[in-house]
Amino acid sequence: QVQLAESGGGLVQAGGSLRLSCAASGRLFSIYAMRWYRQAPGEQRELVARMTRGGDINYADSVKGRFTISGNIGHIYLQMNNLKAEDTAVYYCNAFETAQKEYWGQGTQVTVSS
Repeated sequence: QVQLAESGGGLVQAGGSLRLSCAASGRLFSIYAMRWYRQAPGEQRELVARMTRGGDINYADSVKGRFTISGNIGHIYLQMNNLKAEDTAVYYCNAFETAQKEYWGQGTQVTVSS
């Protein structure tokens, strides 16, 4: 089992910045990648950024150049700059082990006012 705890969400004006943190504990040796997802009201959950154990990083097109994922399997961060109203969502930390086994944090709300 893996436990995840996010922090760092909040209310910010458009153009501002926030930094999300995710602390992971448990059977971390089995985790292949850490990921950040978000879900806006009425929308499907979408992948925002991903970091593998080997250091490969990918971003959604909508956040490239504005968001930066960093850290390691035990503790990852999402630096979000130049935030837009459309970034408003609940952000979830995800630890991926296999397609059949992944873990989720409780989510943290990010609200961007325009």
